[in-house]
Amino acid sequence: MNQNVSPPVAGDAWTRVAERVAGQHWPAQALYVVATPIGNLGDLGLRAWHALQRADVIAAEDTRASRTLLDAWGVTTPLMAAHRHNEAAAAQAICERLAQGQRVALVSDAGAPAVSDPGARVVRAVREAGFTVVPVPGPSAVITALMGSGVTTDENPAYAFAGFPPSKAVARQRWLRSWCALPAPVVMFESPHRLAATLADLLEVCGPERLLTVARELTKRFEEIATFTLGEAAAWLAADSHREQGEFVLIAHARPGQEADDEADPRTDALLDALLETLSLRDASKVAAKVTGLPRDVLYNRALSRKNS
Repeated sequence: MNQNVSPPVAGDAWTRVAERVAGQHWPAQALYVVATPIGNLGDLGLRAWHALQRADVIAAEDTRASRTLLDAWGVTTPLMAAHRHNEAAAAQAICERLAQGQRVALVSDAGAPAVSDPGARVVRAVREAGFTVVPVPGPSAVITALMGSGVTTDENPAYAFAGFPPSKAVARQRWLRSWCALPAPVVMFESPHRLAATLADLLEVCGPERLLTVARELTKRFEEIATFTLGEAAAWLAADSHREQGEFVLIAHARPGQEADDEADPRTDALLDALLETLSLRDASKVAAKVTGLPRDVLYNRALSRKNS
């Protein structure tokens, strides 16, 4: 391990790259949508730093949280609020600033704005008003979790990002059935106080053999990435009280052979049709799973399609 890491000095590679970035094209009358660190201050890129420095104002989801980042990097650009409760008004104010020839940077608390955080309404309004939008890529909890999980491959890079599950149990189970029936890994976020309930619902919906990757505190000191079956999830969580703290990305792996297993068996369809005459979708899929040995989530979605056909 190389312990001899020296700080950059004038004329070295860092300075040369910084000068090249500074000399790039920085259009005025533009909204710069800037990704910021998800936990590690060192993950702010040079181009992102320049965009924040050159902006006339930074529109932030939480001005206090963003000020901590900006102070650490020596950025003194003034802030304005742009969050989910004032996004329409913020979009109008930003367009007015752009009309005056200003540069505006848009940031969220962490990661990429306008993806799972506020900002999409601002971006749409700016584009509809005819101004330039410049995305400045950088840290992303979704991509970071995928990188550390090994769940995708170059042959099959597909995945689905679902955001946060609903907070209510019934809605959450319905939501999980829909997303986890996809023939691809499903990436979702969850808060610490709902993690145990969501893990229990994933077990109920997907069964104990489905693989799950949990990525916790990504890019931070206590980062942890673990993969196990849903049948082992509760034990993993209970093994360390610190695991109920932090920020979580969950990846429900695609079921092995999921892409090919739904050439529907007429006998399974007949069983589901008979069960649906007297049972709910949930109970019918549960009984059918016991009879056929097929995964409950697959049978639920098959039953749903039969009922709606």
